[in-house]
Amino acid sequence: MPRSTSSSSAKGGPVTLSMVATRAGVSPQTVSNALNSPDLLRPETLERVRRAIDEMGYRPSRAAQTLRTRSSKLIGYGMRPSPPGTTFPVMDRFLHALSEAADETGYRIVLFAEPAGDASLKGYEELLGQHNVDAFVISDTAERNDPRQAWLAKRDVPFVAFGRMWSKRQIGDWVDVDGACGTDAAVEHLIALGHRRIAFLGWRRGSGIGDDRAEGWQRAMRRHGLPTRGRRVESADDVDAARAAVKPLLDAGATAVVAASDTVALGCYYALRERGATPGRDVAVVGFDDSPIAAILSPGLTTLAQPLEEIGRECVRLLLARIAAPAAPPERILLDPSLVVRDSAPTPDA
Repeated sequence: MPRSTSSSSAKGGPVTLSMVATRAGVSPQTVSNALNSPDLLRPETLERVRRAIDEMGYRPSRAAQTLRTRSSKLIGYGMRPSPPGTTFPVMDRFLHALSEAADETGYRIVLFAEPAGDASLKGYEELLGQHNVDAFVISDTAERNDPRQAWLAKRDVPFVAFGRMWSKRQIGDWVDVDGACGTDAAVEHLIALGHRRIAFLGWRRGSGIGDDRAEGWQRAMRRHGLPTRGRRVESADDVDAARAAVKPLLDAGATAVVAASDTVALGCYYALRERGATPGRDVAVVGFDDSPIAAILSPGLTTLAQPLEEIGRECVRLLLARIAAPAAPPERILLDPSLVVRDSAPTPDA
């Protein structure tokens, strides 16, 4: 039985399974049974072994677990760099939430570099071959010709995506945020404030996520009989690009702007200040993502928060279910964002 490498004996060396057996007055096989097949032991014996394990701080090594179960307890995740000009990479918070959720189930996240826009699957091939990971989590699924889902599915490698595939063919399990629901709620909030000339500062058409967020704005506007023609402009997800793109909306007299992200909302802030106007007082602004900068801007940015902790938990849950039942039908989960109200679009009674 391989030794533990995560705890130490009084002499400074690693605590071994044999040392635990001596402490508990049982055989090494009995300790192994207590860890792996506790139902084989009498309750008093199991309690004695567990007490010795706790007192000595023994932890079975990952190598031993891998040999026994043929599972590495490792989940691969490819990290892509955030585009230049963005104010906050949402994926950092997602990765923290994912890691916490994985830790709670005994798994660990293994990171590897994935160059932005790179269609190569080299990182996935190497991680499968060299480290025998059990599964993958993928994100940044907006690319129309993303090969990762089909490649993993063809090889029967369990995976879950944070984000929908924005094509007709859907592969595998995913968890995503309902952007349309979020921007719909943002428009409702602005209407309650008395706004009727509500514009949308979005991403370029063809972006699945951006189009989804634009759809919610358009849906709510039509529901209230408000015009949308000439009240939507497109921008890259970049502060300077958004500052230039929003100017026609402000020239046309928009009293409120719903932005596709906090990054483009910040561009709107800059454009307003160039005109001597104040966000919230002269033109209401709502962002999307609830990045850290949203709370420290002056005035604070009203924005939509993605439920990243819940997304992390759901991703891990779906992965474990897929590992346990590879042939089960795919599961897709759509979660609602929540409106975080600050001074750029305060509550109606503020």
